[in-house]
Amino acid sequence: MNTFGHGFRVSVFGESHGHSIGAVIDGVPAGIPLSGQDFTEDILRRKSGAKGTTPRIEDDKPEILSGVFGGKTTGAPLTVIFRNNNTKSSDYEIFKEMPRPGHADFAAGVKWNNFNDPRGGGHFSGRLTLPVVAAGVVAKKVIGDVCVNARLLEVGGVPGDGDRWQEVLDRAIREGDSLGGIVECSIEGVPAGTGEPFFDSLESVISHAVFSIPGVRGVEFGDGFHAARMKGSEHNDPIISDSGQCGKNGAGGVNGGLANGNPIIFRVAFKPTSSIRKPQSTYDFTTGRMGTLEIPGRHDVCFALRTPVIVEAMAAMAVADLMLR
Repeated sequence: MNTFGHGFRVSVFGESHGHSIGAVIDGVPAGIPLSGQDFTEDILRRKSGAKGTTPRIEDDKPEILSGVFGGKTTGAPLTVIFRNNNTKSSDYEIFKEMPRPGHADFAAGVKWNNFNDPRGGGHFSGRLTLPVVAAGVVAKKVIGDVCVNARLLEVGGVPGDGDRWQEVLDRAIREGDSLGGIVECSIEGVPAGTGEPFFDSLESVISHAVFSIPGVRGVEFGDGFHAARMKGSEHNDPIISDSGQCGKNGAGGVNGGLANGNPIIFRVAFKPTSSIRKPQSTYDFTTGRMGTLEIPGRHDVCFALRTPVIVEAMAAMAVADLMLR
């Protein structure tokens, strides 16, 4: 299904090279100020064009079709769409015969008997994260004083900032290859006790949303996988105040699936982009044997560069959903 949430519900629709893409957002309280300009900042953070990102540039102008009247949300389902104008669908015809290694081309064709739209990756494209960012803008307004911030920690195994990543990006571009990355997100101000035990625990709902982002390969909270190599005396967080404040935050702000009042901290691992210029070996369904695939088109060398705002959006959606239940 293409729907997430209960109290705050988001459905995404459209394909990468279709007429338009968008989101329907239900459960938005009435009376929240909202206009097209509110989406600008986060949309620009996701936009392509910088080194290591796809040269496909779209207007990314939001059109609010429903759920807003007189500059305020109405309480009815809110629909936002974005037009697709800069497409080159011919670049994707070869993937019917030779699916891209690491991409959804083959699996999607099997699931829908090849009736799916393969252009630009169709519904599996990173293009679909644009309406997610739009839904995140609305979710951030819903959760009010709760602050969600994500940043890129490393690219291609290199920690640091943009200056330190230039060398690995340049090398990957020269080699026709791609890179992955790690994003860290913090959420501050979530009321203690937020979350539902077991299947709708705070980590479960956030992870569900974050793992929906194309290319995510792992999510860890607090000490994460490192906790498996620690002792209890090292991992446990001492409570130092009657508000639940802890002296450290190895749990990442969550105990028993509930917010404990400390900052919620988690990290997300993104894989390298599947579509690379370097020749790859893959099955050719036309000849019935292995062949060499050289991928045409416009693709990110490292799509992780554009993902912090997407991670923020998913986190905000998850928190809004739990807070509105």
